[in-house]
Amino acid sequence: MTLIIMTLFLLTSTTITSPAHAKLSQRLCYSYQTGTFQTALRSNRFHRAHRPRARCAATAASDQDTPRVTSLEYPFRPYFPIYYNDVYEVDLPPGHRFPMEKYRKVRMALQDRIMSIAEENRKVDCEFRVSPLATTQQLETTHHPTYISRYLSGKLTERENRNIGFPWSEKHVRRSLSSVGGTVAAALSAWEEFVRRRTRIQTLEQHSLLNHESTSHHTNKDHWLCWAAHVAGGTHHAFSDYGEGFCIFSDIAVAANVLLRTYGEQSPQSMINPLSTIRRILIIDLDVHQGNGNAALFRENDRVKTFSMHCVANYFSEKQHSDLDVEMPAGCDDETYLSTLRHWLRRIEEHNYDNDEDTSKRKFDVIFYQAGVDIHHADRLGKLSITSKGITRRNSLVFEFANRMGSPLIICMGGGYPKGDDWTPILEAHTGVYWEAHQFLSSVRNKS
Repeated sequence: MTLIIMTLFLLTSTTITSPAHAKLSQRLCYSYQTGTFQTALRSNRFHRAHRPRARCAATAASDQDTPRVTSLEYPFRPYFPIYYNDVYEVDLPPGHRFPMEKYRKVRMALQDRIMSIAEENRKVDCEFRVSPLATTQQLETTHHPTYISRYLSGKLTERENRNIGFPWSEKHVRRSLSSVGGTVAAALSAWEEFVRRRTRIQTLEQHSLLNHESTSHHTNKDHWLCWAAHVAGGTHHAFSDYGEGFCIFSDIAVAANVLLRTYGEQSPQSMINPLSTIRRILIIDLDVHQGNGNAALFRENDRVKTFSMHCVANYFSEKQHSDLDVEMPAGCDDETYLSTLRHWLRRIEEHNYDNDEDTSKRKFDVIFYQAGVDIHHADRLGKLSITSKGITRRNSLVFEFANRMGSPLIICMGGGYPKGDDWTPILEAHTGVYWEAHQFLSSVRNKS
């Protein structure tokens, strides 16, 4: 097989076999395979509902006209709504290996931390919201209508449900819909707030309502941070017409397709407000397992780029081809993992996706982060040896990357499977993903 230097996002597969390989990754050779990309989204109407449960900071100020902007308080506080679906917790059979209770435990721990911040020290617009249920129309942007109908009505075969990993029940249908709906709501909320702020600034600039100092601040993308999170989701093993690995529908894929249907090029919203146009989306999947479902779902869609960095020893079904696959060896440690991730994030950042010299274009309008913590050495299913500190450093690399890109970041939970009765390492790692995102946004606000 001929090996040539890898060109980013041409269905690339990379295997890192040792720390030496990670350090010398600039000199490695990789194979690639090209494919033809096509987009086929169906017309759709979307239902969104926000039901706030607990507020952890004041929401953004009203959108009333103001004669002059001299303060950064509006509209530049980082935006970070957090959705959760543990109100749809399902009782599983005794001995079932899926850690259903972790979602509630993580949300409560996270909520306690954020709510403990004194009011005067809160730098982020953040509130907790119950995940809405995804609609059939939203699901149909990604999944086959017959599969959706059969699942919702309980008509999947016993073998199909066994492949998914859950017994079917009406309660589980609601949980599955909330797993998707929360990610869709998070993505729409972050993007729409981002567009609102950009539009607001442009309007003020056009009417010369910004003083010189404020104008210079507004051009700093650190003040435009609009992120969102879902303390659930990351169900990246769902395919168009079947599910596996505890994944029924792909929440990230549905959310990406809903964004493209609503705000993609040539969409009605894009025609009304060009600032709302979404050209390209990136999925960063750092679960220990390959994001095989998303790889297959977007194989022929050039508007969504898939990057999966996972363990070479953790495939449980046929390997798919992401736009960029990086395989880490079993037992991989922090140094190898982090140096590899740092390298590929930098390569993604430097790549010219539009093949032109216009540096003002955002490379990605929205970034999804599948933040699985089953790379932890204490995980029951994962075969990597990443420490808690290593996962914290991993998160920081992603947050810094998203900030440099100037793009809204949508964070989803992903895998994490405690060993025995000691859930502490996995719960703390999951909680840390969201807490560290909140702290990152707070630190950016402090710097400004």
